[in-house]
Amino acid sequence: MGDVVTVPEAYGLGPIEVTAVNGDSVELVAPLTGSGFGVAGCSGGGGTSSNGDGGVTMKCGVGPAATINDAMSLTVAEIRRTVAVLRIGPAK
Repeated sequence: MGDVVTVPEAYGLGPIEVTAVNGDSVELVAPLTGSGFGVAGCSGGGGTSSNGDGGVTMKCGVGPAATINDAMSLTVAEIRRTVAVLRIGPAK
């Protein structure tokens, strides 16, 4: 928890911070750098909410890649207690 990943500006997000790792999901927050936000495919009951300050909170479980802003791919590859393996890259 607390790890921060800087992503390319084209993804529409500022630095992504891991705020919680639970037994079946990872919670992330990030400021928005673009005019909108969209996420598709977050498994494990994932979702997003506005932080009220131009940011978002995401909660994703292990599974197929989620697509964020039609530009970024986010996969929660593995969760081990309080540690998670995330894969972030361009959307395919």
